[in-house]
Amino acid sequence: MPSLLDYLIIGFVAAGVTFVATPVVSIVAIRRGWVAQPNDRSVHTSAIPNVGGIAMLLGLLFALAVAQSLGRFEALFDGNIEQIGVVLAALVIAIVGFLDDTRDLAPPAKVTGIVVAAMVLTWFGATMYYFRVPYLDVFILSGDWQPVVTVIWLLGMTQAINLIDGLDGLAAGIVAIGAGAFFLYAFRLSDIGLLSQPNLGPLIAIIAAGVAVGFLPHNFNPATTFMGDGGAFLLGLLLAVATGMVGGRADPLTQAFVGQTFFFLAPLAIPVLILGVPILDTLFAIVRRASQRQAIDVADKGHLHHRLMNLGHGHRRSVAILWAWTALLSAFVLYPVLTDTNPTYLPFGMGALAIVLFTVLHPSVRRKRAEEIEAALLRPASEQIVSDD
Repeated sequence: MPSLLDYLIIGFVAAGVTFVATPVVSIVAIRRGWVAQPNDRSVHTSAIPNVGGIAMLLGLLFALAVAQSLGRFEALFDGNIEQIGVVLAALVIAIVGFLDDTRDLAPPAKVTGIVVAAMVLTWFGATMYYFRVPYLDVFILSGDWQPVVTVIWLLGMTQAINLIDGLDGLAAGIVAIGAGAFFLYAFRLSDIGLLSQPNLGPLIAIIAAGVAVGFLPHNFNPATTFMGDGGAFLLGLLLAVATGMVGGRADPLTQAFVGQTFFFLAPLAIPVLILGVPILDTLFAIVRRASQRQAIDVADKGHLHHRLMNLGHGHRRSVAILWAWTALLSAFVLYPVLTDTNPTYLPFGMGALAIVLFTVLHPSVRRKRAEEIEAALLRPASEQIVSDD
């Protein structure tokens, strides 16, 4: 099987191709008018290319081609057609995202495209086989259930990444951290023989991390290009494939191993924890819009990153805070995997407390709070009564 160095080489290829291709794609996008115009929800003030997903797609395709040309990945590709399904699904979802970025597709059309991509994955076998419910049982997914689970998993991942993509570098950074952490988890399972082979999960995870890292320098504030729905959907697809192939194919007969008493009982909980920030944001968005009797696809400024900026944090600091949460959750997951011991909760609890205190007690937050109080005190009493009513 491929070594850690082999996987890292493929990750560097994905990052390098994406990094080089992004400026070229941006130049073409500006000439063709494929740009995002400022609006009442955006934080940028000028038109910016929004088809960075094309560069990510090129990074994916080149990385897979290099991996297939190297003899060290022969065990993953020989007699296996799953990589064909991943490529075709990536093309489908990238086209859907591109059309949405340039022509603004209706929500049903986008969902249909994602469902088609899920069907392609299922057709080529790039899906999960088992579904483990913690402390209850392992369910072997029949041919009837595999398409349903794949559609739900892909829809969840793509929408989670799409919704969190609201600040420069936020989604790319979270995917880079989360996919990198998940790759280490998947590689560890494969290394100790608890992952059914051949399994493309670790390879897809490192490629996802690579394309995110390669895109990030162009997308960090102030961004020169956006990934758009095409990029967000593509990253969601890669995460869905990687997590499904690993979490849904871990040996169902093995109940636990040292340091993994809980985590291995629910391998599908690993990506939920690692990607806790976008998943939590998605759940809040669904509840928020349902409580206001709005459609799920209605855009608003109630996301986690918007709330951080409303507190008084700047663009970069808001992104850094959410990156820190992703890194902390990833470290919590990786600790028992890499050390073969059950997690020590105190350091992670202290880390979480430190992030919370930094978020609510930062000088910029206290300064904005003081300014709001002062402005409220200076308002005429009649205006305060009206606003209270």
